[in-house]
Amino acid sequence: MDIDLTLILLAALVAGASPGPATLAIAGTAMSPGGGRRAGLALAAGITCGSLTWSVAAAFGLGAVMLANAWMFEVVRYVGAGYLMWLAFKSARSALSRRALATTALSGTARGLFFKGLALHLTNPKAVLFFGSLYAIGIPPGAAPADLAIVIAAVGVQSALTFHGYALLFSVPAMTRTYVRLRRPFEAVFAAAFGAAGVKILTARLT
Repeated sequence: MDIDLTLILLAALVAGASPGPATLAIAGTAMSPGGGRRAGLALAAGITCGSLTWSVAAAFGLGAVMLANAWMFEVVRYVGAGYLMWLAFKSARSALSRRALATTALSGTARGLFFKGLALHLTNPKAVLFFGSLYAIGIPPGAAPADLAIVIAAVGVQSALTFHGYALLFSVPAMTRTYVRLRRPFEAVFAAAFGAAGVKILTARLT
């Protein structure tokens, strides 16, 4: 099976943009009176570095594990598909809920916020499980290092645009109100995207 870069990027975009510890922290910090755009961008930079760290570890570490233990490929495939379906269920439940979006505001210097963002994403179970399952599925055992580097770079650039985009978005009051008003439709889209990715993984023909 060739590297499915489209699937990896699409799933990474949905996972990165969907509400979670990282995105909610960025939103809360960018919206808070003591934070703002600069604080949100500093936090986003740390989260992006954390995302890149897990991306590198998953791409190279899991590739080696799968090459040595081919049977693990199918195990991680089903675990990964199940995790994506769980994310679909959570997003669907959130879309049906009328509760307000709960954010978390972080404070500190730009340097301090960067390291807070890094620590937040390095200890984020969502990031660990997501990169581990998706890369094990989207990247076949024995993939060339050059191909892995392309995937890592593509996911890294996309993550940077997503997280920094959130910081810019939520630093504008009008955009924040719009997102909050449209939260439930967004969650419905996330649910559909996660579900579609999970189904594709389960029904993929691997050779």
